[in-house]
Amino acid sequence: MVADTQVKKITFAHSPDPDDAYMFYGFESGAVTIPGYEIGHHLEDIQTLNERALRGEFEITAVSAHAYAHVSDRYWVLSCGACVGRKYGPLLVTRQPAQEFQWSTGRVAIPGKWTTAALVLDLWLTEKNRHVERIVMPFDQILDAVEKGVVDAGLIIHEGQLTYRSQGLHKLWDAGEWWHAKTGLPLPLGLDVVRSDLGLPLAKQISQALRASIIYANAHQNKAIEYALQYGRGLDEALGKRFVGMYVNEDTLEQGREVQQGLEKLYDFAFQRGLIPKKPELKFV
Repeated sequence: MVADTQVKKITFAHSPDPDDAYMFYGFESGAVTIPGYEIGHHLEDIQTLNERALRGEFEITAVSAHAYAHVSDRYWVLSCGACVGRKYGPLLVTRQPAQEFQWSTGRVAIPGKWTTAALVLDLWLTEKNRHVERIVMPFDQILDAVEKGVVDAGLIIHEGQLTYRSQGLHKLWDAGEWWHAKTGLPLPLGLDVVRSDLGLPLAKQISQALRASIIYANAHQNKAIEYALQYGRGLDEALGKRFVGMYVNEDTLEQGREVQQGLEKLYDFAFQRGLIPKKPELKFV
């Protein structure tokens, strides 16, 4: 009997931004492998990945922590790869300084209804008893929409958190600061998840390989940053390093108890306010 030596393919889907690309560098360079499997690479914006995770299209995918509440029946959470903010996170930006800002149309641009940024914004707006019209648009169009007055304010993620001032915009609210003041916990924003039908042994291999990819990137930082900046939309090296450092850190290598508590608290608040259908059962691999 001839052994089946065919190499199987596993696709890793993530958003086209520097921190996710940096984490993938060990795979991209060929330094990290999963024996018997070819690692494919798929790039798409996070809201689209959230939607595709509903259908279980990718074996491994980045999703928003918010979206995980809708896909926890299909995916387990990898214990590495999370994007976590400690006293920082998505920003609500406006044309006027915060002390001068006045709502006119009540229109706020958001980067996808299932992003964690949108969920935390909803929690804050509920607390403030403020009603706004949410306009969903691609994350990389939000700054221009605010600058041109298409919306009163824009909720920004990815590198826009570092570049909004260059367009003359001002910070109205910081999700991470608000969350820390409210809970004392870090804010988990994005998760890497693995489809549960792969089985636990392979899921553990994938988790170990992703951690090894991140460790390899850290050990070859200059080359990893150079690779990651292909997805930086104009970030220079200094800002690229700063952005990667914000979202690839010790919490990324291992989701400790504080990060897990932050996730649990996020789902508690969201479920209490009817913003998610259920509190997902969290299984970390």
